[in-house]
Amino acid sequence: MNVAVLAHEKFPDRAKTAVGLLRYADYEVEAVLDRDNAGKRVSDLVPDVQDAPIVAEMADAPEVDALVIGIAPIGGGFDESWRSDVTTALERGCDLISGLHYFLEDDEEFARLAAENDADIWDVRNPPEDLTVAQGVADEVDAEVILTVGTDCSVGKMTATLELLEAARERGADAGFIPTGQTGIMIEGWGNPIDRVVSDFTAGAVEEMILERGDDYDYLFVEGQGSIVHPAYSAVTCGILHGSMADKLVLCHEAGREAVHGYEEFDLPPVADYAALYEDLARPVHETEIVAGALNTKHVEDDDAARDAVATFADELDAPATDPVRFDADEVVDELL
Repeated sequence: MNVAVLAHEKFPDRAKTAVGLLRYADYEVEAVLDRDNAGKRVSDLVPDVQDAPIVAEMADAPEVDALVIGIAPIGGGFDESWRSDVTTALERGCDLISGLHYFLEDDEEFARLAAENDADIWDVRNPPEDLTVAQGVADEVDAEVILTVGTDCSVGKMTATLELLEAARERGADAGFIPTGQTGIMIEGWGNPIDRVVSDFTAGAVEEMILERGDDYDYLFVEGQGSIVHPAYSAVTCGILHGSMADKLVLCHEAGREAVHGYEEFDLPPVADYAALYEDLARPVHETEIVAGALNTKHVEDDDAARDAVATFADELDAPATDPVRFDADEVVDELL
């Protein structure tokens, strides 16, 4: 599928969905919409993903099959400055793919234009209606379950999950991916959007996916969300931790991050404290441990400095660690497999 990706004023650092699609999805990205960087190319800003021109608005984009909303702002709201891009896409007959909490299919103008132009709207964060509470049986599947957890939100859990998954597959491991967020669902084409599920059903939504895929693979890599210390998103993190009944955890962190993103009045605990936080919380449901770490060093320019940061992170964690995008993941994959 050929797509344009909307990432106004956020690309690349605050457009996780856009960058994730450029790096991992099967979509052919024909253009990225970003008013601030119009005239540049993706490769000018992110060198290690598929390239595409950056344009100011949908009217400047080439013909595509769909427009993807490639931003996931705090709260998941719709910015009215995007409306003309969405209406232009629908008038062209493009489908819409959105990971917002604001459902585009419920917008009267968008719904009308979609019907008039035979376009589909996929609100990725709209969960199925038949979810229910967990039964506490995810540990009965054949697969070993590996979950990424974070020191904070937006530290690279999805990226680490997919990089480690690919590294495991390159070793010959029979490994599957359990997507729990909008970007992972867009990449895989299926999944449950855990941060949109009724809180009582959060663990059950994860368990359902584990049971669906758990006997088809030797390993399942589960995409983590949020952080257990996050003042807003900790409930999602706990639901995934208990619902997945993970056998092993990988702690994800961003080099230099000292305070909670978007809530800077809250300091992050020392890295060494996270093992006890996650393992103690998991233990009454299913005993697990943090066996490895993934450090996001994208803001560390020098490779030597990045290696030093990874080494320090590994020492603090007392476990093997890597930046799986920047360096190889051999030692971490050894531990996981």
